[in-house]
Amino acid sequence: MSLSPEELLLRWVNHHLRNAGTQTISNFSEDIKDSRAYFYLLDQISPKAKDDYTLSVKIDMSGLNEHNLNRRAELMLKQAARMDCRQFVSPHDVTSGNSKLNMAFVANLFNMHSGLEKGQSNGIETTQIEGETLKEKTFRNWMNSLGVSPHVNHMYRDLCDGLVILQLYEKLNVPVNWKKVNNPPYSFLGANMKKLENCNYAVELGRDIALFSLVGIGGENLNNGSAMHTLALVWQLMRRYTVQVLSDLGDGDKVVDQIILNWVNTTLSKKRKDSQISSFKDKLISTSLPVIDLIDAIAPGAVKWDMVKRVDKRGRLNDADKLNNAKYAVSLARKIGARVYALPDDLVEVNPKMVLTLFACLMGYSLKKTTR
Repeated sequence: MSLSPEELLLRWVNHHLRNAGTQTISNFSEDIKDSRAYFYLLDQISPKAKDDYTLSVKIDMSGLNEHNLNRRAELMLKQAARMDCRQFVSPHDVTSGNSKLNMAFVANLFNMHSGLEKGQSNGIETTQIEGETLKEKTFRNWMNSLGVSPHVNHMYRDLCDGLVILQLYEKLNVPVNWKKVNNPPYSFLGANMKKLENCNYAVELGRDIALFSLVGIGGENLNNGSAMHTLALVWQLMRRYTVQVLSDLGDGDKVVDQIILNWVNTTLSKKRKDSQISSFKDKLISTSLPVIDLIDAIAPGAVKWDMVKRVDKRGRLNDADKLNNAKYAVSLARKIGARVYALPDDLVEVNPKMVLTLFACLMGYSLKKTTR
């Protein structure tokens, strides 16, 4: 008899809790309110250093000593954030035992860091567990890179009041009349109506001012957290932003791919780097070495080379090293101040559209740096 996604996740969580020598759970409501199970789960599944090049995360368990459950939940989520897994839940969602959101949180933990060795499935069928998709994570990452407030942890829940979307319009030079916007705190009665009004205004701006294609999309779809409708709007926002970045590089004229590619290779050549790329589909990008070399060229001293794994004599790099290089490259880009919103997976999988945005953001950072 097949298990439900909830039963599969419970089996996975309890597998790690038993390994930790602590009490197991039977649900994602009452049993997780004190964050105890989450602390032990994070400690079990956090990345462990297997060699000098593997990034590791040591979970701080001191939060278990915090008696206030809301503060304890916040401390737990801060540890999850170090693993790039602070999505879907707020401290209140944990302490109130919101089973639906906690299941989503755990499913994402499973997808990101299962903590299971190859062949050690423990009876868990991964295809039955849905977490955050790569597309959703890319969009969320992009929004947060622009400094929206509040920070977007859940793609749909955090956009249902329209405020983040309205901030994104302003980032794209679409004028927002903030006098028409309802800001929190909302009164208990009529709170959802205020949020719906914001969402209606967001759709109106997108349709009439930004001239987006929003056929069949209404404010109620955003307010209800409809994945299909929310993604359709956010995709157009991110696409407009990318066009804007490319236009800024060309002083108003959109920069074509070849100009960015030429800049990348010229910059690498000037610094005597040998990681040239033929296109944004070049397989060498999967190693992230062209990105790391480029960052070293435009921000000397930023790269700690002992963190970088080089290819072997045959020009190969294993999958784990590719991912670690990609994580380090994206982290470096953000650290130097480039508003990069591509994900490590985009580099490893050589997603040409997202690779283009990453190099465009680095080019923009470099050009602004030279004109200061």
